[in-house]
Amino acid sequence: MEYLLLAVIGLAAGVIGALVGLGGGIILVPATLFVGINLGMISGITPQTVVGLSVIMMIFTGLASTLSYMKTKTIDYRSGLIFFAGSVPGTLVGAFVNKGLDLPSFNLYFGILLILLSTLLLVRKYLKPVNWFVNHGKKRTFEDNMGQTFVFGYPVWFALLLTFGVGFASGLFGIGGGSIIVPAMILLFLFPPHVAVGTSMFMVFLSAMVNSVTHISLGNVPWLYTIPVVPAAYIGAKLGAMLNQKMKSETLVIALRIILFILGVRAIIEGIAG
Repeated sequence: MEYLLLAVIGLAAGVIGALVGLGGGIILVPATLFVGINLGMISGITPQTVVGLSVIMMIFTGLASTLSYMKTKTIDYRSGLIFFAGSVPGTLVGAFVNKGLDLPSFNLYFGILLILLSTLLLVRKYLKPVNWFVNHGKKRTFEDNMGQTFVFGYPVWFALLLTFGVGFASGLFGIGGGSIIVPAMILLFLFPPHVAVGTSMFMVFLSAMVNSVTHISLGNVPWLYTIPVVPAAYIGAKLGAMLNQKMKSETLVIALRIILFILGVRAIIEGIAG
């Protein structure tokens, strides 16, 4: 029963993560904590083991997504490597901070993050792009399949600072970071949305490999639980990428805002009560 539940959670995380570009960890972590700890249906679950499981899963969901975006040529490899360089130290720091978190503290901080992410998803379409970062950085151009040309860019120092914070959140909570970096790339650096998602997933894939090494060394990875989660999440990521081409993802994003908000409020209440 444990393996079946984990496979279902992994599949859902892969589908939703690939469909809306948020990364599967944002689904896997709260769902596994709830089923494993609150319902008592998965043994040996702690905030540390859930995060360890999540980062291993993200290697494969990140790989599946990256391979798909390589085919459509919507990955800015230079930017992805710069963002990755900034996120690595943040990921390492976040993973070590995670080691000292008890369940109430984890729930409280993770709940706050979920509320922030749901709010960001809600207001990102109403925020005006900022030209300052493009004007003060090296400009790049991209022409999409429709012939539309985009000009985007950023100061490298700010990109490194921003992705350090993204890496810290990724290492601390086991999320992919795409939910934070994609809106920032679009609003601050004026990235074309499809290039932002593709580049973000490339960065998430690289960061997940570094993140996993840290969590493996800390003994946070429940290897037996990766058996159902990894293949289910990989298949889910492929399905999500296919669905993304056939349906409006905005409907799911609306639902995801509500889900993240509810999960966030619940986690904060449990964190305070604990």
